[in-house]
Amino acid sequence: MAAPRILLVRLGAMGDILHTLPAAATVRANLPDAFLAWLLEPRWQPLLSGHPAVDECIPFDRRQWRQLPSRLAALRARGFDLAIDFQGLLKSAVPARMSGAAQVMGYAREEAREPWAAWFYTRVCQPRAAHIVDRHLELAVMATGPKRVVRFDVPPGREEAPLPERFVLASPLAGWGSKQWPLERYADLATLLREQFAMPLVLNGAPAQAEALRAVPGVTVHITGLDGLIDATRRASAVVGLDSGPLHLAAALSKPGVALFGPTDPARNGPYCGTITVLREASSRTNYRRTSETESGMAALGAGRVMEILSGVLRQSPAAGPLPRATA
Repeated sequence: MAAPRILLVRLGAMGDILHTLPAAATVRANLPDAFLAWLLEPRWQPLLSGHPAVDECIPFDRRQWRQLPSRLAALRARGFDLAIDFQGLLKSAVPARMSGAAQVMGYAREEAREPWAAWFYTRVCQPRAAHIVDRHLELAVMATGPKRVVRFDVPPGREEAPLPERFVLASPLAGWGSKQWPLERYADLATLLREQFAMPLVLNGAPAQAEALRAVPGVTVHITGLDGLIDATRRASAVVGLDSGPLHLAAALSKPGVALFGPTDPARNGPYCGTITVLREASSRTNYRRTSETESGMAALGAGRVMEILSGVLRQSPAAGPLPRATA
């Protein structure tokens, strides 16, 4: 009997790809002989570089709409037996169904991010867990078998820009403005970090974010791509994160630090590790609307409160240096 051909669908974004890695490891553990492909947006392919569960990455860019019919036809010709949609949106459910797989699995209507997505599945999952990683694991187990594997297998990354010997790392610019901490607070935090630990605060960002980050006084700006962010995260003594991809990368690497949450629920989207402390104002209310204004609870978080938690993290291993660079 031929080995099953399985398509995993999670197009983006960075944190969401990371949250799906244990589900991919679970599928591989349950079906070790299967051919496993992952459909995703091209810019996130470095996150799957060398991943032991994934045999092939299939780039899928919806913005190239003129090529969509031919891309979907090529996907259908691959002969997949099973497609699993971990995203729960129409943009992911449609290619999962168009893959031609006999079975297409995803979340039930009331659990999918867009209820209409469930119309494209032949079988649905109603997860019981709160955290998105555990929910994906439930879907993977329902689709492929009883084993549950919590393993992230993050690629090594590579150095793209110089870094201090010891430092705290932050990535201040999230996808939604409401999830961001005001930029001036990073200047305050950098001052406290220098005074108490003689350590710099490094702000990482993409080239398009360079101007905004360089306007923050007293910090070290580190402009890189995804590989450089992975390398910097591995080498950081601690992290200060938001509900965004860089925080979830740090959690996947079990880095210590502080996570600042406002409109999103840390029970669902918090760092999936025991090394990062979540800080959230009691006044914050869960709201997944993608607004540009800083959420009031996030705005109320002062640098002193963040530093209080960060100090405890850093004092646990005051002489510890950064993690060494990973080797491929």
